[in-house]
Amino acid sequence: MQEPNYQSALNDYSQLRMRASMQEVLARLTGKSNELLSFEEVAKKLKLTNRTERGVLDIPLQSIVGSVGRYGDFTRDFLPLMSSRQEQERWARVKAAIDDMGGPGWPPIDVYQVGDVYFVLDGNHRVSVALLEGFTTIQARVIEVKIDVPLTSGDLQNPDGLIVKVEYLDFLENTGIREIFPDLDLSVTVPGQYERLLDHIEVHRYFMGLDFKREIPYPEALQHWVEQVYLAIVEPLRDRGLLRWFPGRTETDLYLWVSEHRAALESELGWQVRPDAAIYDLTLQANPRAESAVSATGQWRLSKITDRYVDRLFRDILVPLSGETESWQALEQALIVAQHENATLHGLHVISGRADEDSGLVEEIRNHFDERCRAMGVPGNMLVEKGDVAEQICQRALLTDLVVLNIAHPPQPGLAGLGSGLRTIIHRSARPILTVPGRVTPMSRAMVAFDGSSKSREAVFVAAYLAEQWKTALMVTTLTDDSNSQIQDYARDYLYLHEIKADYNKMPGSHEIFLDLIKEHELDLVIMGGYSGSRWQEVIIGSAVNYLLRSAECPLLICR
Repeated sequence: MQEPNYQSALNDYSQLRMRASMQEVLARLTGKSNELLSFEEVAKKLKLTNRTERGVLDIPLQSIVGSVGRYGDFTRDFLPLMSSRQEQERWARVKAAIDDMGGPGWPPIDVYQVGDVYFVLDGNHRVSVALLEGFTTIQARVIEVKIDVPLTSGDLQNPDGLIVKVEYLDFLENTGIREIFPDLDLSVTVPGQYERLLDHIEVHRYFMGLDFKREIPYPEALQHWVEQVYLAIVEPLRDRGLLRWFPGRTETDLYLWVSEHRAALESELGWQVRPDAAIYDLTLQANPRAESAVSATGQWRLSKITDRYVDRLFRDILVPLSGETESWQALEQALIVAQHENATLHGLHVISGRADEDSGLVEEIRNHFDERCRAMGVPGNMLVEKGDVAEQICQRALLTDLVVLNIAHPPQPGLAGLGSGLRTIIHRSARPILTVPGRVTPMSRAMVAFDGSSKSREAVFVAAYLAEQWKTALMVTTLTDDSNSQIQDYARDYLYLHEIKADYNKMPGSHEIFLDLIKEHELDLVIMGGYSGSRWQEVIIGSAVNYLLRSAECPLLICR
């Protein structure tokens, strides 16, 4: 051994000892541990037993988080803590060997692998020197210790993370869920959550017993809970990519939060809230920036694909009520829809922040709403909120499938129309809106105003459903100067696929033609997409939506 290299290594050791001492002081001040993890302690807590030889591999140095037996001799960064002459010389010999050979010529270290992390069985000094030299990997004889849950360095370096893993293992052992769903990931990020999951399963088992009138074996209840309750919340989260709005959280975290949020909503509103509605509402409350994604064109249709074929499209209907004559007409139209759909009607009266609460008016609205629901045999409940009218309507719309509004104040032409409250609701609402101008209709003869836009395609989706389930007759109308235009091909193909007959019109002209067709064919409903152009186009050129809101005498079903 060349003496200069060895002497230099001794000096390096002294400097590293000083850095280690400073890190220990900083760790005490910040409360963040700087210690290597004990393999023995982790193995005991995680019940590690099965071991498999994996041979010699290159492993990442940053994934080494602990040691077997010598976890007290080094910091988490493998800075030396021992001050004895023997330790100093041992470390210096390893360091000098690198300098002599121009690289790491030592034999592989020995490690235990647990999940994605490693614990040094033999070779702590080599790891310390390798990190000092800036190496990123090191050769190691790897013994893999099997574990039933995913494990990362972050889990082990965070005390709560280790507790969560221990709780997860206990949950897996107590439930036997791996035998039924071997690939199901129920990991969480916060301690104490598995007790809540066990409570959910037990409650589900209890109600299953009431429904089936027999004792339900635990494995049967567990499987039914996963398939009918857990996945009913988790799958929509996956399908619609909503987990991205909750960084660092898992699907099971979200399942528990949505379940809790849903229960709170039901207590507040007094009606049953479906899981998908609770998901959207929680997403927006947790991150308002998610509004554009939640209300994006096509999101509602994607969430209703199954219902469209096997259930009802409009199971929950929101009808805002002001107490004015026009709002009662909206209620009557909503009742017709609710009867067709066997739906629940949710009345909403919003007390503006600029107005004092009139208890007499509120009571009058509530009584009239309840009376009309009873008379029509429609289940309903009334909700009174305070705040901005448009904001409250858009927020509560998320919990329903359709909003029915009166057209008391339609958007005016030009710049004035941009400030319309009705326009704001149509622009922001994540649900279709049925506007009622004053005449209540059976919605039996409908025109689909189709311009090829993505929002008008949503209108075709709803129109096809009404044609199938309500037997609504359809006329598809497109305004175009090109008689050979293929704009209508999508609507034709979609309706043909669903074996729906419709009349088709392609003609040049302006929005006034829609009014002529409504009158000529005695149509009682227009189905169309919402605003699809820019604000500039809306102000300068005009909007078909705004024009029909001002001029049409039949309801408009406006789809996002």
